[in-house]
Amino acid sequence: MNRQNGTRRAYDIVLFGATGFVGTLTAEYLAAHAPQGLRWAIAARDTAKLARLRDRLAAIDPACKELPVLRADATDPASLRELVEHARVVATTVGPYVEYGEDLLAACADAGTDYLDLCGEPEFVDLMYVRHDARARETGARLVHAAGFDSVPHDLGAYFTVRQLPEGVPLTVDGFVRAEATISGGTLASALSQFARGRHIIAAARDRERHEPRRVGRRAYAPPGVPHYAGELGAWALPLPTIDAQIVQRSARVLERYGPHFRYRHYAAVETLPSAVGGVAGAGALFAAAQVPPVRRWLSNRLKPGDGPSEEKRAKSWFSVRFVGEGGGKRVFTEVTGGDPGYGETAKMLAESALCLAFDELPPTSGQVTTAVAMGDSLIERLREAGISFRVAAVR
Repeated sequence: MNRQNGTRRAYDIVLFGATGFVGTLTAEYLAAHAPQGLRWAIAARDTAKLARLRDRLAAIDPACKELPVLRADATDPASLRELVEHARVVATTVGPYVEYGEDLLAACADAGTDYLDLCGEPEFVDLMYVRHDARARETGARLVHAAGFDSVPHDLGAYFTVRQLPEGVPLTVDGFVRAEATISGGTLASALSQFARGRHIIAAARDRERHEPRRVGRRAYAPPGVPHYAGELGAWALPLPTIDAQIVQRSARVLERYGPHFRYRHYAAVETLPSAVGGVAGAGALFAAAQVPPVRRWLSNRLKPGDGPSEEKRAKSWFSVRFVGEGGGKRVFTEVTGGDPGYGETAKMLAESALCLAFDELPPTSGQVTTAVAMGDSLIERLREAGISFRVAAVR
């Protein structure tokens, strides 16, 4: 059981933002897979939408006819404080988090309530560390960001790879991401927002560096890498400027199993050179467009938050992350694979992370922690049972 809240709270899990696209998928996953006796509730600002969602969930599990619906608004701190005081774990899908996320996280830190989000925004994660990590350590709350495709497969995949290598020696791990998927309006809005906030992201990262304790005797870092042809994969490797490498680095800084000197690099794996060139050009064009407010707004309106790919498109989507780890004279290839990365599997990862925090025997942690640090082997096992593969492909 969650050590700081016990059974005194009314709900084991509250899903905030349940009526959004990913929120609905997460609620449906919980309705289909929640263990018997789970005390959970769905929350959002629109009670009519919540009632309709409850009816939808009741078609999956008739017990959901009695599922509590809770009204809370990301712009109403009082409603958020009341929400978290009744929950042991709160999982939120309401973003962009830099705009809508802090009040909920702050309330969780104050109340000793475990917090999960799907944030891929480095600025928000760094700001929340500076402002709320110390308070969460006092109350025992675990603040876990990036509990979806950003960054569970990469964080736990690197952790799984390290576990296959010798202990106490310098280690390197490279991650190579392949995926076939469609983005939602919320993902597009978040990406455009991040592209437009470069100076804010840098400032938040520097402020975090000033507040983080210096670690003596161990080093973990995640340089960006350079584009190259990865012969061991038969693909072109393009550096991915996502939050994933930062999350892996933070896990490595905390966990001694990563060795005295650890380096991680994160890439997209692209089959052909023309595709690689096109990908770089497309990313550059999107970044440039995001710097012009009218163009950014026009792009955001093409796919509005709450919109997402159809069930048919999601069924055809997939992801694969191949890791190459080296150290102590050993080289290992591992792989994490699953279905639709941005939506179906992200909902699964968020839901299983919430269940893991609520019910599993976990290491004693608090404050801002990663999925590998907070849940590690327990979450890997949960995800395996849920259909996401973690496997050793080869050892040399």
